[in-house]
This record gives sequence, C-alpha cells and structure tokens, in this order.
Amino acid sequence: MLIKGGRAVVLLQMLAICTPLCAQNRMGEARFGQFETNVKYAPANDIDALVMRTLHEQGIEPANRCSDAVFIRRVYLDAIGSLPEPQEVRRFFEDRRPNKRAALIDALLERDEFADYWSLKWCDLLRVKAEFPINLWPNAVQAYHRWIHDAIRQNMPYDQFARELLTSSGSNFRVPQVNFYRAIQGREPSAIAGAVGLTFMGVRLENWPQERRSGMEAFFSRVAYKQTAEWKEEIVYLNPAATEPLRAAFPDGVAVEIQSGQDPRTVFADWLIAPENPWFARNIVNRIWAWLLGRGIIHEPDDIRPDNPAVHPELLAFLEKELVRANYDLRHIYRLILNSGTYQQSSIPRSGDPRAEVLFAYYPVRRLEAEVLIDALCWISGTRESYSSAIPEPFTFIPEEHRSIELADGSITSQFLEMFGRPARDTGLESERNNQPTDAQRLHLLNSSHVQDKIERSARLNGLIRAAKGNRRTLINIVYLNILSRYPTQAELAAAEEYFRTKGINLRQATNDLVWALINTKEFLYRH
Repeated sequence: MLIKGGRAVVLLQMLAICTPLCAQNRMGEARFGQFETNVKYAPANDIDALVMRTLHEQGIEPANRCSDAVFIRRVYLDAIGSLPEPQEVRRFFEDRRPNKRAALIDALLERDEFADYWSLKWCDLLRVKAEFPINLWPNAVQAYHRWIHDAIRQNMPYDQFARELLTSSGSNFRVPQVNFYRAIQGREPSAIAGAVGLTFMGVRLENWPQERRSGMEAFFSRVAYKQTAEWKEEIVYLNPAATEPLRAAFPDGVAVEIQSGQDPRTVFADWLIAPENPWFARNIVNRIWAWLLGRGIIHEPDDIRPDNPAVHPELLAFLEKELVRANYDLRHIYRLILNSGTYQQSSIPRSGDPRAEVLFAYYPVRRLEAEVLIDALCWISGTRESYSSAIPEPFTFIPEEHRSIELADGSITSQFLEMFGRPARDTGLESERNNQPTDAQRLHLLNSSHVQDKIERSARLNGLIRAAKGNRRTLINIVYLNILSRYPTQAELAAAEEYFRTKGINLRQATNDLVWALINTKEFLYRH
C-alpha cells in the first residue's frame, strides 16, 4: 500500500487536484463553497471592529468568510482537539439556522473533550511531568492533572485558579495545587518568581534589572519543602522560622512591608489578580488568542515587554476588560474569539501585504499538534496507541481507551509524539512545542509500518465499506467526510473513481489507498 507498493503514490498524485497548502501558509486557488464563501469580512462583534480599524488604516483587505466545511473542522480542532463525527458534519451542513455557528461553539465549550484538550495546554504550561528534571512523580502528576481538568470542566474563574496555585500549602499528593511549586526547576526564590512571572504575567524575569527581580523574588523567599514518611510525598509550606517583617516590591515598583504572620504569597496574589493589574488579565487573553489563532496579539505570548508591543493594542485592552467584566470567566473569551469574523475568516489571503498574517487578515495555516494528529489517525483507523512507563516507580500504565490529549504525564511519550514535536514540559515556554514539519515526519506518514498497520487492520474502514454496500461513489464520499470533514469535489470524485476501477485492486485495497493518500494531504495535516 505504501511507497514500496506504489499504488497509493499513484492515487496521491491523482488527488493532487485537491487544493494544496502552499509553503507561504496560504491555501491554493479559492473554491467558493469548498474552502471559503463569497461573503466578505463583516464585523460580528467588537473584536472585528477593532481589527478592521487597523486593517483599514494599513490598507489591508481581510479574507472572506470561511466555508461551513472549513469552519466545522477548524472549530472542532481548535476547541476540543478532535475531528467531528461524520453525522455531526452532515447535521451542520443541513442546518439552515443563521446562528448555527454560534450554537455549535456553545455546544463545544460544554463538551467533556473541551476540558480534556485544554488540560493538555495547561499541563504544558504548568510543567506536569513525573520524571527528570521536573520529578513530580506519578502520584502527584495524577492528582495535579485531575485538579487542572476539574477546574477547566467546572469553569473555575481564572483569578481563583491562579490564587489557589499561588497560595496553597500541604501535601503534593493531597493538595494538588502545591505541585505548582514542585514543578519548577530549582527551589530558590529566583526560580519560583521566574515561573510565576512566566505563567501568570507572560514575562521573562531574566530580562529584568536585578533590583526589580529581587523585589518580586522576596514574595517567595519563605516557601519551604519537607519530605514525609510516604514514598515521594512532599509538603510545601511557609517557613515558620521566618518571623521578621519582610520587605518586597511588586513588579510595578510599589514597595510593601509584610508583617509576621502574613503569607507573602497571598499578598502577591492579591496584587496580581486585582482588576487593575496590568499583567494578569492581559497575559491570559493574549495566550488564548495565540492558542486559537496561531500567534499572540503580543507575540510571543510569553514574552510581554515594553519593546514587544501589541499589533492591535485596543483589541488587547478590550479583551482584558471583557475578562474582568465577566468575573474571569475564560469561556467568555473563547466564545468571543470563536464567534468573531476575524476567527471565521478563510485561510486564503486577499492581500499580498506581508503584514496580513501578523495583523490577522486571514486565518493562519498551521500543523496539528502531535497529540491531536495521532488521535485523529487512531479515530480514522479505529485503532489505539499504547502508552506506559516503567520509571519512575510506581509503574504507570495508560488504558488504551485514553486518547493522547488525555495523557497527564509529560514523561510518557512515544516515537510518534517526539517526532511530531510534543514539548518536553521542562520550562513552561510555548516554544517548547515544535510544530514545524520535518522530513522524518513526512517519511513516517508516507512509508511507516505504524501508519500502514493502522489502516490495514482498521475495523472502522470495514464498517465504512459495509455501509457503502458496494457503491464506490458512496464509499468515496464517506471516506472524505471522515477524513477531511467535507465531501469531495467533482474532480476529486472522478479521480478517486478512476483509481477504484484500476485492474487488480479490490475494494478494500482501493479504500486503504484512498485513506492513506488523504491523510498525507496538507489539508488533513494542517489547521486551515
């Protein structure tokens, strides 16, 4: 079936008529109804009015609205990290309600997979990892991940989420939030302050003057750790021996004296989550924008500094105020962005201006994350991936029904996840995840027994063939709907039908080759 067999390569060449994604991160020739509509960009909410104002000032034309087929695939991947079921795609195509996109967004934000997928993002940021150099160990990893997952599922207000992480004390097994302090490389105040600044302010303290760093480090100078008799249990607590008043300084330069009996972390947390704080809300809304649209309004999203300005400063200020107004409800920000005309643009630019991508004049094309991609391949083929770890003790075994986006421990990985850029979770930096395509990735998808076995042993494909009842055209339509979340064009359908009539290839072989060819298209491998 693969390169050495040659058949699927022929089919892949025939299907080159599928609109490709070019090296400049743009879709190829536009086809109204397939990738975009003929509806021009129109403001759907305040986000768009602010983006449009800047685009108009710069003379940049925004992209058209994306098609329904593009939207449903995009919003499923961006909101829950999963492909839509074929029946969900059909229902969406048949829905004639003018607000059907907004209704779908609301439904996705309430699904269990929303918490699964965004726990993955937060576990990257919070360095949830059992092994070196983080060394949380499996018991603490599971407790920490469960707390993060529950917080997202229950839509815990973001200020409460941050406050609990910053101020909790106790056992790392029984008070999961204290693992924030344990999941840091280094236990000195400078390391803790650096992690706090990166996570909750989007700043890199190593770029600050020493006096300013020292003022913030003082808030964490009394965090202490001690072992217990239980294997690998550790207590995070406030050092009771430190009884003198403590002088510290907030990052905005305001000095404070913390009296004996006060927890300096609580003083810092109160300052951090105050509505007027210039870092807290701005940082998280900028991160969410970057997670959904590929780059931050301030880019990189964890490198906020005066000489790295926002490309849409009024937009960033609006989102910041909206989060505070909504009592730190993060789903409100997701909903605003996903419903915006800016997010729902096509990925086909209508401007050749090199600033178009930076200013969000079209949806940026980018490759699926490693975990999302392997889950998609498993879903399409009806197979599973096995994950386990013999070290550190206790032995960790992951049930096969768990998807990769549900993996709690950053130490548990696979050749596929490593090859496709899963982050090591050592630093909490967004740049740890590498979504750049490589030759090794292409060769794995084109010619590995791993992918071949998934397709050839797929019970799901057997079911699709039975459902088509021998009708080649029906079968081709079903395969496209499963893999690309759309129906084939007439040209694609004709090319596939011609291949299915190739002498010496039976229906199952032809179906395997079609599946193999489609999962090697950039349309499948990329968000667009």
